[in-house]
Parts: sequence; structure tokens; C-alpha cells
Amino acid sequence: MAQSAKTTTAAAVVKKPWYREYAEALFVAAILALIIRTFVVQAFKIPSGSMEDTLLIGDHLLVNKFIYGVQIPLVDGRYLTIRHPQRGDVIVFEFPEDEGKSFFQRRDFIKRVVGVPGDTIEVRNKQVFVNGVLHQIPQEIHKEPTVVAAGFGPRDFMEPVTVPDGSYFVMGDNRDRSYDSRFWGFVADDKIKGLAFIKYWSWNSLGGWLEKIRWNRIGRPIN
Repeated sequence: MAQSAKTTTAAAVVKKPWYREYAEALFVAAILALIIRTFVVQAFKIPSGSMEDTLLIGDHLLVNKFIYGVQIPLVDGRYLTIRHPQRGDVIVFEFPEDEGKSFFQRRDFIKRVVGVPGDTIEVRNKQVFVNGVLHQIPQEIHKEPTVVAAGFGPRDFMEPVTVPDGSYFVMGDNRDRSYDSRFWGFVADDKIKGLAFIKYWSWNSLGGWLEKIRWNRIGRPIN
């Protein structure tokens, strides 16, 4: 009897209050979510039409954050790199012109890699040339019939530029309505957050009640 009473008392002492158990579970879940978001995968929402029709306004997508190498906060460089960004990758990156702004003012952009380090990029009459060869992809579209003449902006005519080491030249698939490397330059490797790879949700805020959810886009890979 004495041994049994001692065991029961010990169990009563060890048992935690329900609110403490919940608090510890929530804490562990928060830490795991932070680790996953920082090093593994992160969700993004498309706010503009610069990547139409590949990505539409209201598309929600997941970004692979480890394929180009893990970035540790406050530490330079990437670690455990699987591969480097390649021509054709759709990447999410920190907008270069937000350099120096506070954390809350920085914006994430999404574009397609057109030029990798060492490539020479040129735009002539809306057509993109990479290393002197016409570069056309099925995803690109042109919604503006007019041509912006050379000297009035780099949208349709851009002098050849060579992509420096550690940087990338990116463009939106909606070529006539994209603010990209033609206007502000290159994306440094350390500003790239990851590779966009799947659409997990799509919401059309302008559609009717039965057309709000774009079912045909959910779960589709990003090519």
C-alpha cells in the first residue's frame, strides 16, 4: 500500500497542467514552422500580372528555399547547394531597388531567369537574344502591339549587357508589362529566395461567386 501511494503521488507531481502542455506544443509547432519557412519552403502570393499567363494575380505558390543552397540569417554565403539557378527557372527574390530599406518595406518579386553569369543579353524589336541567339519560350506573351523605339526606354530595345558573376538577368513572361532587369539591372545571388515550383491555391477576386476559385490551376507545377 505504501509503495502504491508513493507511485500515485509521484505521478500527480509529474503531470503538467493542460495549459502548459498546450503552450509547449504551440511553442514547438511555431519553432518547426519557422525552421521550415526559413530553410525549406515558403508560400507566396502573386500580386501583379507581370508573369501572365504562367502566373495570374491571386495565384498562391510554394517556393523551394533549399535547392539553391541554404541561407543562414546574418551569415554570408549558401550551404548544401543542390544546383545554381538556371535559364528558365522562375525565381522569387528580394527587389534590388529596396536595398537599404527597412525589413518591412522590402518587396519580393517573381520573374523568370533569362541570363546566367557570363551570358550577353540584348533586346531588339521586342525579341530577346542570348549570346547572339534568338531566345523564345512558349510562356512569353506580348499584350502591347506598339513598339517602344530605342531611346525611349529599354522595354523593346536594349543594348547588349553581360551578366556579371554571381548575378542573374530576369524578365517577366508578360514581356510588355513587366518591370524587370531591362529597367533596373541584375539580381544578385544572395537576393534570391528560392525556386517557385507549384501553385497550391488560386483565387480570382474579380470573378463571380462560382468562379472565384480557379480549380484548374490548383496543384499545377510552374513551368
